Amino acid sequence: MEDHIDFTKGNIIPSLLRFVGPVFLALFLQSMYGAVDLMIVGKFASAADVSAVATGSQITLTITSLISSLAMGMTILIGEKIGMGQPEKSGRIAGSGILLFTVIGIVATALITLFSPQLAAIMQAPEEAFSRTESYIRICGLGTVVIIAYNLIGSIFRGLGDSRTPLVTVAIACLCNISGDLLLVAGFHMGTRGAAIATVLAQLISVLISLRLIRKQTLPFTFSKESVCWDGRYVRKILQLGTPIALQDLLVGISFLVLLAIVNSLGLIVSAGVGVAEKVCGFIMLVPAAFMQSMSAFVAQNRGAGKPKRAVQGLWSAIGVSTCFGVLMFFVSFFHGDALSTLFANDAEVIWSSAEYLKAYAIDCLLTCFLFCFIGFFNGMEYTRFVMLQGIAGAFLMRIPVAFIMSRQTPVSLFYVGLATPCSTFLQIMMCFACFAVWWKKQFKSNSENLKDGG
Repeated sequence: MEDHIDFTKGNIIPSLLRFVGPVFLALFLQSMYGAVDLMIVGKFASAADVSAVATGSQITLTITSLISSLAMGMTILIGEKIGMGQPEKSGRIAGSGILLFTVIGIVATALITLFSPQLAAIMQAPEEAFSRTESYIRICGLGTVVIIAYNLIGSIFRGLGDSRTPLVTVAIACLCNISGDLLLVAGFHMGTRGAAIATVLAQLISVLISLRLIRKQTLPFTFSKESVCWDGRYVRKILQLGTPIALQDLLVGISFLVLLAIVNSLGLIVSAGVGVAEKVCGFIMLVPAAFMQSMSAFVAQNRGAGKPKRAVQGLWSAIGVSTCFGVLMFFVSFFHGDALSTLFANDAEVIWSSAEYLKAYAIDCLLTCFLFCFIGFFNGMEYTRFVMLQGIAGAFLMRIPVAFIMSRQTPVSLFYVGLATPCSTFLQIMMCFACFAVWWKKQFKSNSENLKDGG
């Protein structure tokens, strides 16, 4: 079966679902990848280890998200060249991107390793879990180059319309991580350090095996050693497209880190409870996240092919399908958050705290179906600066202020603290509708002028 999907022709929903399926499975395994650490630590270690892994993994998740977002510039650029019928340029883009991200990886490794104590302090890691949090951050920091390579493979192939190869890389990493956690955490009782080591080794093994598998594939472009060169034009374009997305994700990630720091200041049980809830949220947000990545590739190809109307049709189709799943996730997380939380913790107080926080995220499930599809649409249209602005506005005008105000109420309600996230999402959706209206008006005006010129 052909792995590379042409989004510029054929029925929209079947082609989208064919692409979304592997993306969803990859994101599910990616979430399992991080959740297994917390799940096994929660079953075989202490509350301090749970807090350390929850806080440390949030930092590594922010860094990983930053790299993935920057690499989105490659996904968009490669997708455009495929849509324009110029696949031969994709090899040069991929080669330039590899060199760019190698440099970024080396610098990031040095910074994270050196400043791991400061990062743990900024996060206000509880005193009982401070040294373990620092250890988790440092070990994962040493594997930053591997984490970057792991995410780079996915970005390149999604731009080609291939969502299966990234699925294979994630599946390999997930299996290796589960095995590593069982051996190091459950078997050798290494706690936080064991979870961090298993994470890095799993991704290293995944990258090595995936590279061997990729060499056996027939790519829609020529890629050789000569392709790996520093082409300033493509490097600048990757950065031009990816930097606003990465900056937005970085600042949004920082806002979540600030929120977590606020929660950490409320005590060990609350810290562990919210950490568990965040892992559960990683699963309940999978469908909209899958559509966001898929929309970027779909829209980029249709933009390159000069089919903006088809891109819009894809947007509404994605929102419709995603909303159906959003309603289901709302019901499960609002009414059965305690059952979901027991997957990651045994402590009754931790489970109760997690369930309270999840009720607020349940509301967000209904909103992200719109927001994530819009973000994917605007990324594919190269409106990455707007994506950055709406993300920053939601984070710093809503999420942080609401969380801070609610955390100062007596008694503190984690449900009200958690409402900071849906409040932020609502503001972002309003901004997206406004931007879409402006974009649509420009498209209509451009089409009218073209018709006049043609007449």
